[in-house]
Amino acid sequence: MTMFRLDGKHALVTGASRGIGFEAARQLRELGAEVTIAARRPEELRAAAERIGARWVPADVSRLVDVQRAVDAAGDVDILVSNAGGPPPGLPSQVDEEAWATGFETTFMSTVRLVDGVLAGMRERGWGRIIAITSLTVRRPALNLPVSNAMRAAVTNHLRTLSLEVAADGVTCNAVAPGYTATERLKRLHSDAAEARRVQESIPARRFGAPAEVAAAIAFLASNEAAYITGQEIVVDGGFTI
Repeated sequence: MTMFRLDGKHALVTGASRGIGFEAARQLRELGAEVTIAARRPEELRAAAERIGARWVPADVSRLVDVQRAVDAAGDVDILVSNAGGPPPGLPSQVDEEAWATGFETTFMSTVRLVDGVLAGMRERGWGRIIAITSLTVRRPALNLPVSNAMRAAVTNHLRTLSLEVAADGVTCNAVAPGYTATERLKRLHSDAAEARRVQESIPARRFGAPAEVAAAIAFLASNEAAYITGQEIVVDGGFTI
């Protein structure tokens, strides 16, 4: 069975020491890709890399120099999975200039810079997959996540626009928008057990998603079989945004 294999491809996955990023890296590795993972915490990152047989490079993707180091360490990147931790919660009226600037650098510019670092090689080789992990809040904004709502929408539309330019070069650009997924961030945002149950009841699937379920959509978009899918936002949310 050779469908969905990624042998000979090189992937760079950021924010990959845990959660959805780690599961995406693990699945790409299982499909045969050589994988480099990046994240801020070296010890946790190294342990994650050892678990899946990946290379690793410490990087804070909000910093240009770190993005450049990650891209250099990964070599000829065929598959980019851009992932960054979500901005902290708060009401829109409470967001100050510093929070907007931090969100811009961490969530939006990280993707822009990662893409800029790998795109020329993808176009030259005639094959590339650019995938950003965003959020269902792009479609259904959450009141307490104004910075994330805005910046992830910007990422989605940047990739949509880019897809128009590079589709003929064999490069696809897509976003995967997770819904309520059982990650550490979800536990922090919904630490109250009663509130967590209420949220689950609002999801048609009546449960939180697993990181591996979101990663499966990422792995599919990275495959040869997804070559005609570009400029899209794939929502993995158990039906929440229907």
